[in-house]
Amino acid sequence: MNKFSVLFFITILFFACVIEEKVPEFSASSIHLNRVPLFVGRENPDVLQVKISVPDTGKIYQLTTTILYFTENSSPSILESVKINHSKNGEEQFEPITDNGLQLKDNKAEIDATAEIGPGNHTLSFGFQVKDDAILTESFSIQHVELQFEDGSVLNLEPESEFAYRPANVVRAAGQDNCDTYRIPGMVTTNEGTLIAVYDNRYNNSKDLQEDIDVGMSRSTDGGQTWEPMRVIMDMREWGGNPECLNGIGDPAVLYDHTTGTIWVAALWISGFSEKDMLWWASKPGMKPTETGQFVLVKSTDDGLTWSDPINITEQIKDPAWQLLFQGPGRGITLNDGTLVFPAQFKADIGQKALDGGQYTAHSTIVYSKDGGETWQIGTGAKPNTTEAQVVQLADGSLMLNMRDDLNRRVKDETNGRAVAVTSDLGKTWTIHPSSNSALPEPNCMASLIAADVELNGEKQQILFFSNPNDKEARINMTIKTSFDGGHTWPETNQVLLNENPGFGYSCMTMVDENTVGILYEGAKELYFQKVPVDELLGNVMN
Repeated sequence: MNKFSVLFFITILFFACVIEEKVPEFSASSIHLNRVPLFVGRENPDVLQVKISVPDTGKIYQLTTTILYFTENSSPSILESVKINHSKNGEEQFEPITDNGLQLKDNKAEIDATAEIGPGNHTLSFGFQVKDDAILTESFSIQHVELQFEDGSVLNLEPESEFAYRPANVVRAAGQDNCDTYRIPGMVTTNEGTLIAVYDNRYNNSKDLQEDIDVGMSRSTDGGQTWEPMRVIMDMREWGGNPECLNGIGDPAVLYDHTTGTIWVAALWISGFSEKDMLWWASKPGMKPTETGQFVLVKSTDDGLTWSDPINITEQIKDPAWQLLFQGPGRGITLNDGTLVFPAQFKADIGQKALDGGQYTAHSTIVYSKDGGETWQIGTGAKPNTTEAQVVQLADGSLMLNMRDDLNRRVKDETNGRAVAVTSDLGKTWTIHPSSNSALPEPNCMASLIAADVELNGEKQQILFFSNPNDKEARINMTIKTSFDGGHTWPETNQVLLNENPGFGYSCMTMVDENTVGILYEGAKELYFQKVPVDELLGNVMN
């Protein structure tokens, strides 16, 4: 070996030793992502955690800088600030270690952070705040986190899985406008591009009817980036001499007639009984508001600016022998021929006891109008023990009804899923779909289903989008799924998780435009709005 080769070999060994010394001697380290939205106008603490275990060698590492590296096509520019807090050995008290300094460059975020990392177990908790004008279709994913220490050592950690952090608007916050709880979202897009969101204003608590509940409405003219102040569009006040708490109206469903520009909202009302009563059980056979739940409509012909007085269509569609009839909730649709269709549900003692222990058998169905809302008709029950449903018109013109199946409360095997039925005669007859009770797991909850004509590989094709808490046991993991074959399959590669946290779990989607899905869904007592580009849901199916 010549002199030059020996010198080169020694140099290589020297740098190898230096590099080895730059790696901190930690016994264990990991990074965990909390898969949650980033709410606009709020701090979002504890979004991710870095956990480090340092052996008891007496050495103390001085953390100086943290760098977040983002995946390709991320938009970290939506970030306003990143705050890092530090705790040791499981202490609940976290100490801030950042001064809100944030430098964004080359698809990474550099944060000044100072902390002593000595022997023991350490947690670094990262909080994100997004800009007030963050574009809701933009997102970012974290590729890895780099921790830099004063002695020159560097620790790089990769998350256990990828997750896209997206901004979310809180359309209705718990306690806002003196309202304890906002629930039961419905949403449509008008010909003008306006988003119309409807929901329950539950003033006193989270309880279902009977209670002091009105139907609220929020309107957005910029694709959900901002929302106008809430308006009450259905309020039965003190009808019949009963107080407002005994004249609740709620569980709305909204429908847009694109042929006439009319917005319809349906809701359930009953008068009397007691705040201790649950309307589902208190409602009885009959037709009067003091006997049974009422199917009530309001409409707007000016893009949601003004609304009609209530229109009660109970006499047109309810069988007096039924215990209860009401809408969706969520949203209805307008068919290709102009027929208006609301999903609905009725409860009837037809000689078959409910299998989940209830007194009556419930059925999902549809309520429809063929004359622009002048008169209304109702279909037959699609499947026993089904309640909250959503409806779409398939490419062949038939209607698909996707239903909450209350029998699933006790069934947790492969049959635990949304019930699905199809009709070609406006609900006179129904056929159970092959995917029923198997393709879409649910924890017994309301869900959303919409259809859209999407350009796929140069051709228009009908795509179905579905959202619900994607779990068999709990209302967690709010997810949007995609079907390319009329609801027979829902590939895992074409699903987007929005929020893993528990909530009340109801959701409603709309096509904000041809390239974007919008979703309004429940947290705990409040309503969140997010947007997902269609391209992300189509994913690997696109050329």
